[in-house]
Amino acid sequence: MRRTGFYVTCTALAVLFLLPMLWTAYSSVHGRQTGGTEGWGVDNYRRLAEYGIGIGGYLVNTLTVSVVAVSVTVVTTTLGGYAMARLAFPGRNVLFLVTLAILMVPYTTILVPLYILLGWLGLQNSLVGLGLVMAVLQLPFGLFMMRNSFEALPAELEEAALIDGCTVGGALRRVLLRGVLPGIVTIALFSFLAAWNEFVAPLIFLTDGDKLTLPVGLFNLSVGNLGSVDFGALQAGVATSALPCVVVFLILQRYYVRGFTSGALKG
Repeated sequence: MRRTGFYVTCTALAVLFLLPMLWTAYSSVHGRQTGGTEGWGVDNYRRLAEYGIGIGGYLVNTLTVSVVAVSVTVVTTTLGGYAMARLAFPGRNVLFLVTLAILMVPYTTILVPLYILLGWLGLQNSLVGLGLVMAVLQLPFGLFMMRNSFEALPAELEEAALIDGCTVGGALRRVLLRGVLPGIVTIALFSFLAAWNEFVAPLIFLTDGDKLTLPVGLFNLSVGNLGSVDFGALQAGVATSALPCVVVFLILQRYYVRGFTSGALKG
């Protein structure tokens, strides 16, 4: 009985968060069908598949950007976090603080310089270039997370591996990476969600309609022609966009929770 209030509050919060998702799922399979009738069916998804380059094309573009962003972010922050936590070099703490200071800068203010930089690199209007931009935006938080994850591991683990004949790279690959796996998964999850749902950066960096990502495609669908909006197809697009995020989060949930607590205590 003493925990009744706790369970009631949790239930209310669960309903509050699930209701919009359930309404979206319901609206995506209910509405105007073939022949102008109202009812259940997959016509909303059929119209969505025929819009623009097709839902498959938007998904492939978004997945490409997400894969590039996650790969670059995980590799860079893992190596950087190890260096910040284990290696002693002049200016280490200053470099770490300067990197964290980037979090205080609104990322929209650096999109124009990044656009010019991509032009110098020949990566404008490129899915790979957009993926690199998304990776850059995730580097400060990722470096902070990975530094804490490596510092939470006992130094004796690495010392024992080095005594047994491992190189620094071998100790990192065979011993330390297993200990910081929750942090790596947390960084990968954050980077994936940010790249998958990003709207402003693709709108600026992509000019070819065949390379647009799913959020931009859904925005164009919501604008409609002459003020008419196909809300059924739009809801189907929202459900399609949200499903991968929900699946990935549920699969990696236990690592995600451990990742946030990995740096709380040391030793």
